[in-house]
Amino acid sequence: MRSKKIGPDGRVVSFVDIGTNSVRLLVVRLNPNHSYTILSRQKQQVRLGEGEFEDDEIKPEAMERLVVVCRKFTDLARTFSTEEFVAVATSAMREAANQNAILHLLRQEAQLDVRVISGQEEARLIYLGVASGIHIGDRQAFFIDIGGGSTEIAVGTDRTYQYLESFRLGAIRLSNLYLPRENTGPVSSDQYKRVQRHVKNTIIHAVKKIRSLKPAIAIGSSGTVMNLAEIAQKAIHHTGSNGDPVLSTKDFRKVIDLLCSLPLDQRRKVPGINPERADIIIAGAVILDTFMKELELSSVMTTSRGLQDGLLVDYLSRMDAFPLLGELSPRQRSVLQLGRSCRINEVHARTVTTLVLELFDSAKEQDLHNFGDTERELLEYATFLHDIGSFISYTNHHAHSYYMIKNSELLGFDQKEISFMANIARFHRKKAPRKKDPEVIDLESSERDALMVLTTFIRLSESLDRSHTALIQRVRFSRANKNSVHLEVVARGDCQLEIWGVEAEKKAFEKIFGKKLIIKRIQTE
Repeated sequence: MRSKKIGPDGRVVSFVDIGTNSVRLLVVRLNPNHSYTILSRQKQQVRLGEGEFEDDEIKPEAMERLVVVCRKFTDLARTFSTEEFVAVATSAMREAANQNAILHLLRQEAQLDVRVISGQEEARLIYLGVASGIHIGDRQAFFIDIGGGSTEIAVGTDRTYQYLESFRLGAIRLSNLYLPRENTGPVSSDQYKRVQRHVKNTIIHAVKKIRSLKPAIAIGSSGTVMNLAEIAQKAIHHTGSNGDPVLSTKDFRKVIDLLCSLPLDQRRKVPGINPERADIIIAGAVILDTFMKELELSSVMTTSRGLQDGLLVDYLSRMDAFPLLGELSPRQRSVLQLGRSCRINEVHARTVTTLVLELFDSAKEQDLHNFGDTERELLEYATFLHDIGSFISYTNHHAHSYYMIKNSELLGFDQKEISFMANIARFHRKKAPRKKDPEVIDLESSERDALMVLTTFIRLSESLDRSHTALIQRVRFSRANKNSVHLEVVARGDCQLEIWGVEAEKKAFEKIFGKKLIIKRIQTE
């Protein structure tokens, strides 16, 4: 079934994820130009699975918490003029003998129709949410999401998966079974090993399959994994959060030893821990620890993306012209999404991007630089986004572009790459970059050198589409010698404005490359 079409004013859709531990809400406006804008993200702990896994029935007090939170969330979503709700429930609801009664209650009290999904479907949606936002490329990755009642895994690239699985292993489930709430003291080595044996026996067949697929990296995507990585940062390394942390095996072992050594009241005070997870986090850690040992993983990357984001990706994949799956990588999708959400002139952006890549490639052929695919890719994306600052104001839009790119949530990029692209966009017009500029001074020496060269290319390319009419059909550097280099410009019609723009960049070009720029204009009919 395909999703509904978007009207001229856009369409607001809200996604609700009812998990065993928490309920999450994501409110999104789908724009007519096939971009989307996130309006709100909310999360509230409900502990739906508390006590459930003993008799397969969700307790009345947990039902009451769920209804209150869902009613509040749907009321909030409607203040954004939500037209459609997409709501799913996972492990706790899957196994609840009183599932139908709860679903009826949610329809009556919160006007929310909820679909209970299978473990395999949950794993697929988590995979979609994570893989669509991380730069994996053709590498094979192992994905793990540890929930309250179940753990989902996947193995695949950023385009497709080879394996999905769901296990009845979760932080709340295992805590209820092996580490009950009345036991508030430290967790002994024997207790820990008992939980670990249970996990190992449960995943034994899956481990063989995962090993055969030979994943090169591991990515953890749940609140449990994120919180364990945060504890490693703050309690082990005594540093603040910096993006999505990576949890190494060495640090993880220290975190486990620390958490197990403390009674519950002291565990809640560990730096970086979410106090609301203190009673279940050790059971969650056992799951991750067992997978890491069995798969001989040296580290796990972490991400806050998950099922909720997968619901959005899945929804968009069923809409015409939403470029979120298929031929585009997560990086390409996120750049296109940001550009369209800021209503850039896409024709001009693509024209300048084509020109800048022709300059980059031909300059390399003439030995004007020795930068590679990494710099080329970042130049391409920065050029596509160079004018997004006009969304705020045309005046000083290059400075606005810098701020918007630097502070955007560009999926698939690390913060260093985002800052570098922001700088390219910052210097596409007005003054050229100088090493003492505030935006440049914190860059590494190699990055500053690359920035000087790449901004020269983007400034030339911007000049070559100065009239925004795509008069320049092709451009390339040719016949470089010790003193000069020719720039061949193939144009249709009168492109005098463009030529004047390039001539204004001659002095800056000579300063960077040590050669005079000779412009050769070639006219076509």
